[in-house]
Amino acid sequence: MSTRIAFLKGHGTENDFVIVPDPENALDLPPAAVAVLCDRRAGVGGDGLLHVVRSAAHPEARGMAAEAEWFMDYRNGDGSVAEMCGNGVRVFARYLQRAGHAAEGDLAIATRGGVKHVHLAKNGDVTVGMGRAGLPEGDVVVSVGERSWPARNVNMGNPHAVAFVADLAHAGDLYTPPPHEPASAYPDGVNVEFVVDRGPCHVAMRVHERGSGETRSCGTGACAVAVATARRDGTDPAVTGTPATYTVDVPGGTLVITEHPDGGIEMTGPAVIVAEGEFDSAWLEGVLA
Repeated sequence: MSTRIAFLKGHGTENDFVIVPDPENALDLPPAAVAVLCDRRAGVGGDGLLHVVRSAAHPEARGMAAEAEWFMDYRNGDGSVAEMCGNGVRVFARYLQRAGHAAEGDLAIATRGGVKHVHLAKNGDVTVGMGRAGLPEGDVVVSVGERSWPARNVNMGNPHAVAFVADLAHAGDLYTPPPHEPASAYPDGVNVEFVVDRGPCHVAMRVHERGSGETRSCGTGACAVAVATARRDGTDPAVTGTPATYTVDVPGGTLVITEHPDGGIEMTGPAVIVAEGEFDSAWLEGVLA
């Protein structure tokens, strides 16, 4: 017997997501089902899927339930599980507001990268406390075709390799993961950002997101880029004692990233719900059969 399953579609700087509300974690969403839903021709279409679950109902989030009622069970577009998604957190918060689970102001959201603190502003922007960046030691090199660049290894709860290039076109089509060396630096794959300067404290980037290919935006990637740029520029807030704020242009818009002297990073940008509807469970089961 088929059932109707509600979904929404949203984006943050055009990094787009299928949103599946499932408060009690009752739906079975195996990787193949997620991949079909995220398929832009055969399904709804999205860079990833936001599975909206109460923390107390999900085995990976129960330990965070006292601090955050809702858990963002995030999946990449290929169905694989991911630790965090910065744009996804903003869209997740916007959905909670739309559904009446949150109001303007502050709220906490549980993720596999820990509890994230979010502020829903009156002007429509959403600010997310992204935690602190990890800066693993060791040289990393990424390449596209015959070109290669040194990259800064930055961990934002998920792994990033940030490369400064002369021209964003040098990143190629980004359909496939850019090779990196050493392979041991990222045993589970990596998000790769290619960055050019636009002005003082202003950069632009393109990104290959692990499990999704090139996306129009990547929130954790923008944070990794801001951190890598601050270190390159000699404006490490832990050293200067002054917050460092960078404007990061992505193909889908603009994000503003601030790193504070205590290491905390905040990301501010838009989040929009564009549609809602239902899909038939029988359709999904038929596709997966």
